[in-house]
Amino acid sequence: MRSFILILIGLLMSSSLSALTFQTRLEKVAWQVEGDQFECRLMQPVTGFGSGGFVRRAGESARFQLHAHDPWFSQGSAQLVAAAAPWQPGRTDVTLGQVSVQSGDKVFTSSFEQAGRLLSGLLEGRSPLVQHRQRYGGGPLEVRLLPVRFEKAYQDYLGCTAKLLPVNFDQVSQMQLSFTGGDVELSEQAQRNLDHLLIYLKADPSVNHIQLDGHSDNSGDRLTNRELSRQRALAVQNYLVSKGIPAEQITLRFHGERYPLVPNNSKANRAKNRRVTLKAERVTPQPTPPSAPAGGSPDNKAAQAHTAASL
Repeated sequence: MRSFILILIGLLMSSSLSALTFQTRLEKVAWQVEGDQFECRLMQPVTGFGSGGFVRRAGESARFQLHAHDPWFSQGSAQLVAAAAPWQPGRTDVTLGQVSVQSGDKVFTSSFEQAGRLLSGLLEGRSPLVQHRQRYGGGPLEVRLLPVRFEKAYQDYLGCTAKLLPVNFDQVSQMQLSFTGGDVELSEQAQRNLDHLLIYLKADPSVNHIQLDGHSDNSGDRLTNRELSRQRALAVQNYLVSKGIPAEQITLRFHGERYPLVPNNSKANRAKNRRVTLKAERVTPQPTPPSAPAGGSPDNKAAQAHTAASL
């Protein structure tokens, strides 16, 4: 009995240290393409594991991602490889470096460069290969995608990416618009940045609020600087309203020289402080409170007045 237990333990240990490979059978390999103007995905389901493939957001290059149904991977680093196919004699694998493994469904996200090299490799018949280790001290773990039926799916993916917006929400949700000297007019670069935001807002009406904060350097007196910051914020607001953004979706504040990004101790630093910061966000409308009785007190009426100016 003791001998049997020792043999069983040995088998379990050798099994735990053996390589585990996830790969879909050749005849069942399928690349799936889906997306919209915000994101395009080119993915291959991997039998028993999950899926892997490429995700390209608007305004960015593609990244390679791996998704797992179960927590096969331990946290740490995995190696990413563009592996040569067995039917390509003379070719060697191309190691693309490490990726950081996370807990959860999304195992990792590659760099833009790694994803680009994997895409090029797939067009040459190479396989994206992820090498890691099993959780809890287990043996080697590999996940391999196959280049079978890739070219047609890749063309569909390119068709999807051609319709992507030029920017994504992260790129336009916060921006800083600079001004020259005592100028309050929008520069051409500032207008281009705002135009990108407008393109996104047209596509995503759920972004329904814009916060503008005007700033100045310390070149003038306090009242002059405050007025400059107000005029700069107004210039941005007027531009957005002229392009169709409802004025009620914009909150405007102005601060003069009170909140510098950097000390006003050089020409370059003062230029950085002459700015309007913009924040676009999704705001859930608050329920309208019950109407006050006719002839309400002056205090109640005054409380309904609102100004966004920051003194």
